[in-house]
Amino acid sequence: MRNKSILLTLTAIVSLLCLYYLSFTFVARGIESDAVSFATSTDGKVDLRKKQAYLDSMWTQPVFLGHTYKQVKNNEVKLGLDLQGGMHVTMEVSAADVVRVLGNNNQSAAFQKALAEATAANRATNQPYIDAFVAAFQKEAAGVKLATIFANKNNRDKITFQSSDEDVKKYLSTELENTIEQSFKILRARIDEFGVTQPNIQQLQGTNRIQVELPGVDNPERVRKLLQSVAKLEFYEVWEGNEFNQYFVQINELLVKEEEAKKSGVSAAPLALDTKSDAAATTDTTAAASSDSAKKDTNDLAQQLEGKKASNDTAKKAAGADSLNTKQSSVLERLFSAGGKYGVFGALVKDTSKVNQLFARADVQALLPSDMKFLWASKPIGADNEPVLQLFAIKKSRGGKAPLEGDVIVDARQDFGQTGEPEVTMRMNATGANKWKRLTGANVGRRIAIVLDNLVYSAPVVQNEIPGGSSSINGSFTIEEAKDLANTLKAGKMPVPTRIVEEAVVGPTLGQESINKGLLSIFAGFATIILFMLAYYSNSGVAANLAVLLNVFLILGFLVPVHGVLTLPGIAGIVLTIGMAVDANVLINERVKDELRTGLSLSEAVSQGYKAASVSIWDANLTTLISGFVLLFFGSGPIKGFATTLIIGIGTSLFTSIYITRIITESWLARNPNFSFSTGFSKDLFKGTNFDFVGKRKLAYIGSTIFIGLGIASMAIRGFNYGVDFKGGWTYTVEFAQPLGTTEIRDVLTAPLQAAPEVKTYGGSNKVQITTTYLIDDQNEDAADKVQTALRSGLDKLPNAKYEVLSSSKVGPTVANDIKRAAYIAVIISMLGIFAYIWARFKKWEYATGTIVAVVHDTLFIMSVYSLFKDILPFSLEIDQNFVAAILTIVGYSVNDTVVIFDRVREFFRESDIEEDTATVVNKALNDTFSRTVITATTVLLVVLILLVFGGETIRGLSFALMLGVITGTYSTIYLAIPFVVDAKKGKRGQGEE
Repeated sequence: MRNKSILLTLTAIVSLLCLYYLSFTFVARGIESDAVSFATSTDGKVDLRKKQAYLDSMWTQPVFLGHTYKQVKNNEVKLGLDLQGGMHVTMEVSAADVVRVLGNNNQSAAFQKALAEATAANRATNQPYIDAFVAAFQKEAAGVKLATIFANKNNRDKITFQSSDEDVKKYLSTELENTIEQSFKILRARIDEFGVTQPNIQQLQGTNRIQVELPGVDNPERVRKLLQSVAKLEFYEVWEGNEFNQYFVQINELLVKEEEAKKSGVSAAPLALDTKSDAAATTDTTAAASSDSAKKDTNDLAQQLEGKKASNDTAKKAAGADSLNTKQSSVLERLFSAGGKYGVFGALVKDTSKVNQLFARADVQALLPSDMKFLWASKPIGADNEPVLQLFAIKKSRGGKAPLEGDVIVDARQDFGQTGEPEVTMRMNATGANKWKRLTGANVGRRIAIVLDNLVYSAPVVQNEIPGGSSSINGSFTIEEAKDLANTLKAGKMPVPTRIVEEAVVGPTLGQESINKGLLSIFAGFATIILFMLAYYSNSGVAANLAVLLNVFLILGFLVPVHGVLTLPGIAGIVLTIGMAVDANVLINERVKDELRTGLSLSEAVSQGYKAASVSIWDANLTTLISGFVLLFFGSGPIKGFATTLIIGIGTSLFTSIYITRIITESWLARNPNFSFSTGFSKDLFKGTNFDFVGKRKLAYIGSTIFIGLGIASMAIRGFNYGVDFKGGWTYTVEFAQPLGTTEIRDVLTAPLQAAPEVKTYGGSNKVQITTTYLIDDQNEDAADKVQTALRSGLDKLPNAKYEVLSSSKVGPTVANDIKRAAYIAVIISMLGIFAYIWARFKKWEYATGTIVAVVHDTLFIMSVYSLFKDILPFSLEIDQNFVAAILTIVGYSVNDTVVIFDRVREFFRESDIEEDTATVVNKALNDTFSRTVITATTVLLVVLILLVFGGETIRGLSFALMLGVITGTYSTIYLAIPFVVDAKKGKRGQGEE
């Protein structure tokens, strides 16, 4: 073999580089093990704070070859969230909100209708939002120029009132891109300060989405709040109780007359609501509001509402007697009486929606000053069983804006106040300092509310004018809350709200379980391949096994420099690559055996066998590589991990199979001329096969047509079980202390989730997966908490219910539609790419078309199984991203098999008698490659079966689809793709075949 020394040197260099990259992983694991030992008490319990403190102390310390622990972590093999736990979130910047802001929230019917139509068109067809909006506006407001809506003094350097619609369209597109980029930068700044090791944030090109991965986080609610907060900071003057009491008396009179007219006694039916506000809020802050002042506000209000009552009534009230049953009692007093218990003007959390509806009424608004609005505190106070939210009457400035906004903040940090409680200190720029000085100077003795995203975090009483532009916010914060608030303020205000459209939370328990199953799959698959290759190929099997071992080592090593992430499907990709790598060795070994049968010497047969097999190996792997790159481009999350390992594995297996095994074989031959390519069992196993494959093709055509016809009918009538990433919804993996029936679980969840959820066993009798669409369209940041609260309220009703929520995920309807659309495109592009490659490679349309016929057959066959046998097999048959990954992999595998036989067909055409017809030549080629076909299918099927049995529930659907694909791919190659060439040529030799 020429260039042997160069190849050996290259192999040594690459191996050393891989060892260097992998060493970071071993060092990181060692430090984390030391941290666990440091934090473990004598009773075996691990103090997580102590563990984190140890890791924090090592963060900037050199620990390996001059690298700090931080640098070591950045260079280790990155594990996906499904292996280590954490949170994956996809944020979406609302294009409609951007256009609405740029249009100054224009209220014309045409503008509002165009926004709605553009949103619908964008979701249905993925048409760019700005294009859809402009088209809709031109239809709804024919003859009206867009410039009349969007041109103003603030953007006159970009567009004017004379600008054409095309110019305004370009302006809107640019502003949308700028908004997404600005949102991305703000989110990245927030995450960088969040304290998560190896966070990953990326803007998804061509979309208005931002993807965030936070490994190891265990507080999803905190993450949601951090990411979705707009961070709109405002400073408002506050109406005191004696100032707004007169308006409340008028509102009370209105409501009392309403009640008397309806003769409903003390009932507050007009204000009853079906929904509850979950506004989170806080009590006091900065220089906490004077409790005496707050009590006075409440008492003044109560006195005004009670009117001139008898002194004995007042005495009874002071003594705690119930005064709500009197004729003069009011809805207002009932709503706000809970706040009086804590010396504030407020209501029970469960009643906040009633208050909101009250102040939204047009007749109530008419009684209030135009500069008065009401905001809730950011955190409840009081007992857990009846939490109370404080309500503040805020003074709006002209135009509805606050006198001072957060854009003047230049720095914010977490600190501790005089009482030792966490607080947030802020520093303003010169303009802000001057405004703050004037605002505080004009409000000495009064309160100023510090408002973030329409929630009051603090309303301190100003004691003196505050110069210098420094201030602080306090209010029963935890250290984490104070850090997050400071981080949010420092990063700046989001230009428009961002919403979570997809998320997944994986607990560490489920992650460790995935790691264990993944490692078991690798070891079991590798052991099976080793034993099979030794039993079938003897000495050459040893060479193949050494190459496969090196192959796995190189895959893991290359993951670091390419910034790949190892996921559970990625581990499946490694296992599958092991099986497919053996295919190249099988091709080589079978060709060497063929050459030996012609009488060549062992060394000559090796040389000729490698040369002849290399062409087919390259052809076969390049077709699989096409599918791998399509998966990488269109997939997301764990599927990208699968595609990454598959692509790397194809490259490394080509290198190890073609070159490394040859070096090992030739070196072995130089020392031992008795090198063997077969055992007694395999030597003549497939010798002399002479099946009439082509003659049976019509039976295959009929059988496939009948089965796929039944499948298509089932697809139309029964449909599929779509996974959550194709239909949208919330999914929870729940583990119970003891097995429970899925029907029993479904029954207790139907009421709280407002519809029967999908409940199925998940890897064990005591573990289930629950999927629901409850509140899936709710855009509020507390929607996830509401759904999980409803879920737990139902599960708590189960007898002796002891359970743990191991993971959760959300896929919004828009994302689900996009994933489904991307899946269709991926399959079509993959098929077109393979068709083009086969046509270019073999210069015959019959070959390319035969390949696509087989691929379409395999796809429809697997889909038919998934429809016909859904809800019948003991595990779920879902159409999801894993299924698409399996289809594309099978497309590559099936073509791999077909290309090998096409190569042999072409070779036989050149060598065969010119009088032999196409059917005869094709049959000879099929029989000649039959041993390779069976052995390859057997080895790949073995590793896929191992994945199916040991890989765990997460990749069971992927494994089952792959297993079907191996079987149907082998069948379609022999009975459909190759025979199609015979029928297309109508039994005649084509030009150029000889």
